[in-house]
Amino acid sequence: MGVLNKASGLRPQGSGPSQPPGTLRPVIVAIVIVVSQTISAQPRSDVGARLLREAPVRAAVQSAKDDEPHTIADQIRLCEIPAPPFKEAERGKAYADLFRASGLKNVRIDKAGNVLGERPGQAARPHLVFSAHLDTVFPDGTGVKVTREGNLLRGPGIGDDCRGLAVVLGVVRALQKGKVQTPGTITFVGTVGEEGLGDLRGVKALFRETLKDQVDRFVSVDGTGLGVTHIAVGSRRYRVTFKGPGGHSYGAFGMANPIHALGRALNTIADFQVPHEPRTTFSVGRTGGGTSVNAIPSDAWMEIDLRSSDPAALRSLDARFHKAVDQALAQENERWTNQGRLTVQTELIGERPAGRTPATAPIIETAAWVSKALGLPVWFDAGSTDANLPISLNIPAITIDGGGEGSGAHSLDEAFDTTNSSLGTQRAVLLAIALAQP
Repeated sequence: MGVLNKASGLRPQGSGPSQPPGTLRPVIVAIVIVVSQTISAQPRSDVGARLLREAPVRAAVQSAKDDEPHTIADQIRLCEIPAPPFKEAERGKAYADLFRASGLKNVRIDKAGNVLGERPGQAARPHLVFSAHLDTVFPDGTGVKVTREGNLLRGPGIGDDCRGLAVVLGVVRALQKGKVQTPGTITFVGTVGEEGLGDLRGVKALFRETLKDQVDRFVSVDGTGLGVTHIAVGSRRYRVTFKGPGGHSYGAFGMANPIHALGRALNTIADFQVPHEPRTTFSVGRTGGGTSVNAIPSDAWMEIDLRSSDPAALRSLDARFHKAVDQALAQENERWTNQGRLTVQTELIGERPAGRTPATAPIIETAAWVSKALGLPVWFDAGSTDANLPISLNIPAITIDGGGEGSGAHSLDEAFDTTNSSLGTQRAVLLAIALAQP
């Protein structure tokens, strides 16, 4: 999934009893308070309460509550279909079948592997995309059996993002059962490539090809709780490889060493000082190289993740990273007077744009009023999700949690508590209706 600390986008887990339901860390609280006060200071029409005065809308929201066992069953069913990185096809096919069974029109799978289904409105615009991501972080061969003990479900991906996929289906069913006719059209989507090195390839294809210039508003359902993400944490990921001729550790001593160069770069990066606000982070996640303890290696590599919610801060960190790599190369070559001269290759392996949907934007205020109309907390945060891409294109976009309570995201011990999880589905239904209004 994708929220603050979402490696790929790992949504933080666990909130204290004094916090609103969701999966937030204390660092986000300041953001929440500031944004909520801004919204309250500039009220707009209470669209949530107004819509709830309409019988079909009330019926749809009630149906989402009554039908929550079906939504949970979908969550389990989909989660037991493996969807490792770059191998989402089997789950995607099942999702397309569920779209067809729910009555959506023009159900299809695009070139990237995204699953799309349309619910036509009275007009083509405004066009809302309502989505969740199909992929997980878990590699091929991971056991995906879901176990249940009372209200607690356990299984890799059960919250991130099997919950989102199930909520999207719950929204479709509720709209159908309530016989809601929206002014604008809603396209429901299951995206690929949201996690890890997937690099948002699904949502990028959606906006660059499949639905290019056709989307007016975008909502992603990702993870658990009742928060709303409107600040897009951007990231740049690199694989850095130092290369040299290599040789015998004794016979070729005096030759520049790729692992030594890597160590120099790591030492500099480890001492980086970064701002707390805007929150900016860095992490070397993997390293490797060499063939034997008694050989000077011919290569050494690392993979690094750079993040910030502010584009300028991310650019600054990126520049410092490149400088550290270049300096390490120069220092190692100079140390051995260019014997066995090293080279370095820096490859960009992932990029997510940073940005934010302004707190006063209509889509944010609509989300706030919808939550208030249902008696839910108004809770905003930052994260890295599919919404990053449309936000970077200045398309109104947010990511919403899917309800319930989650823990252990991106781990084999991932769990989802279904207690009151229908609140997430009900909010998603009302929000979809509200955002399909002119």
